[in-house]
Amino acid sequence: MGSYVPSTRQERAQMLQKIGADSIDALFANVPAGMKLKALHIPQGKSELEVSELVSSLAAENRVFPVIFRGAGAYNHYIPSIVKSVTSKEEFVTAYTPYQAEISQGILQSIFEYQTMICELTGMDVSNASVYDGASAAAEAVAMCRDRRRGRVLVSAAAHPMVIRTIQTYCHAAHVEVEIVPMKDGVTDKDALVSMLDAKTACFYLQQPNYLGQFEDADALGELVHSAGAKYVMGVNPIACAMVKTPAESGADIAVGEGQPLGMPLSFGGPYLGFMACTSAMMRKLPGRIVGETTDSEGNRAFVLTLQAREQHIRREKASSNVCSNQALCALTASAYMTAMGAQGMQQVAELCYSKAHYAAAELGKISGFELAYTGPFFHEFVTGCPGDPQALLSRLEGEGILGGYPVEGGILWCVTEMNTKAQIDRLVSVIQEVRATWN
Repeated sequence: MGSYVPSTRQERAQMLQKIGADSIDALFANVPAGMKLKALHIPQGKSELEVSELVSSLAAENRVFPVIFRGAGAYNHYIPSIVKSVTSKEEFVTAYTPYQAEISQGILQSIFEYQTMICELTGMDVSNASVYDGASAAAEAVAMCRDRRRGRVLVSAAAHPMVIRTIQTYCHAAHVEVEIVPMKDGVTDKDALVSMLDAKTACFYLQQPNYLGQFEDADALGELVHSAGAKYVMGVNPIACAMVKTPAESGADIAVGEGQPLGMPLSFGGPYLGFMACTSAMMRKLPGRIVGETTDSEGNRAFVLTLQAREQHIRREKASSNVCSNQALCALTASAYMTAMGAQGMQQVAELCYSKAHYAAAELGKISGFELAYTGPFFHEFVTGCPGDPQALLSRLEGEGILGGYPVEGGILWCVTEMNTKAQIDRLVSVIQEVRATWN
């Protein structure tokens, strides 16, 4: 009694021996020491109430910022109350993936509606039931494009560093060559891309808008990729998709992205949602699950898992992916968010993000040394210079209850969403002006 770990010490020792690890610490050796907690130090003999109070007091030590100007892959958006009301229903909340999903028409319908909305958002023909996160979605998309003749992958240097690392990790295990297309002026270097495309190139991955917040010339880059006979994969921001050209309109063969902005809180980094959609020509290579609509024996509308013959758990020897699960609850969250917001609401969110970010950039640009690092168009993220120590500036902002931007090469990456008021932006600028006055 008193242990919150369901397995016995003997069982844990057997599992460690089976995988060749000497200890639990060896199993998690790749996790930095500073991120690991040895124990919660809960005294023995405590009741449930006492333990709950103790854990709550520990959780209260976390710093939750009331004002956020940081994005870099995870974004602070307004979430309508109805989203949690729907997704917290006990019929949906489960730690178990519905492998036998046919027994639950409700689960299948929710996935079908999610897929439909993702297709509407991206303009693509078909969507899967989701994957783990945006980075794994990008890596899975790259795997879809490889064949015997084309096994070389090109990735824009302007993509999110974590996405690039994830693609490299997937490709390393498959012995696939990955090359990074360099940036120029904050966007993908077109000339470099042209020189790197060849008959062995399977695909090119582009992020739109990119990691530095800049809009890429997606149409032109897609034409270059297709002219070389390669596939075009676009990683997109789902909120931006409500305002700008869809991936389909830019010629993408596959569209992927991080679905966290669609109703999921920041939550210290997860759980999040990876969405994937593609053209009908790529449909049979799409990993994971696809729910389709049909009729039952009595002619009633019904939902089933479709294209099972190409599923990894049936033809494993031919599988290009090991994904056999999906983020069902997170996908339902995205569906509830998009339904609550509607097309007009999502467009309004995108327009607010755009206008407020441009106001913030203009005001910051009036401070010496904080001018925009790049002159191209941007959505809700942008890079400014920083003539002093970025960490000192960000620490001062934290003291004011403001989570500032993210330090990047050449300055600071700022993010502004509909959650940021004019007063908050003006306060940000005021504090930076005070700090700037102390620098030479």
